[in-house]
Amino acid sequence: MSNTNLLARITQLRAIADTGLLYAKNEYDIERYQELRHLSTQMFDEVSGYGEEKINLLFPQATDYPTAKVDLRGILLSPDHKILLARESGDGKWSLPGGWGDIGYSPKETIIKEFFEETGLQVSAERLLAVFDKKMHPHPPQPFYVYKMVFYCKAITTQVNKGFDVLDVQYFDINNLPPLSEDRILKSQIELVYQKIINNDISVWAD
Repeated sequence: MSNTNLLARITQLRAIADTGLLYAKNEYDIERYQELRHLSTQMFDEVSGYGEEKINLLFPQATDYPTAKVDLRGILLSPDHKILLARESGDGKWSLPGGWGDIGYSPKETIIKEFFEETGLQVSAERLLAVFDKKMHPHPPQPFYVYKMVFYCKAITTQVNKGFDVLDVQYFDINNLPPLSEDRILKSQIELVYQKIINNDISVWAD
């Protein structure tokens, strides 16, 4: 089993412990769920190397039912079918514009907002292309359990203005992609959604 898959199992185990602590009524059950949570933290550290203190900061004890996080990305093509990518300040590598889903914004509204903040472009989010479960793809290990939604976007404006939180914004040919921020997006995922656009495939890929 890969570290990514193992980390997903440990995250699931931790969520079970947190859910148990939310609903447990007697001291025996509470003690067992606390022990399970502690063991999942130790296992998480062994696989990821984050350190137990950081893991506990990332995952405070849940006060509501634990759910997956949602990462939203948009793909926009130039007239000659090049792909717009933003260079992430965190690791210096490239990704489709986007980010975590924001409370109070629909998925399409979030994509439109993220595109403008990162690239200066006003876009329309035309349709959903894919829903990826990160555990099903070879991303680097990450502490959160994540669903990734990718939307096909069309430009309303054309003047690119790099946002303050990215290093650069450029168009790239599908056959000459730069080093990708693989925590955010994989080459295989970009290729999949790109072909759906080029082939006018209106079905939605879902893991």
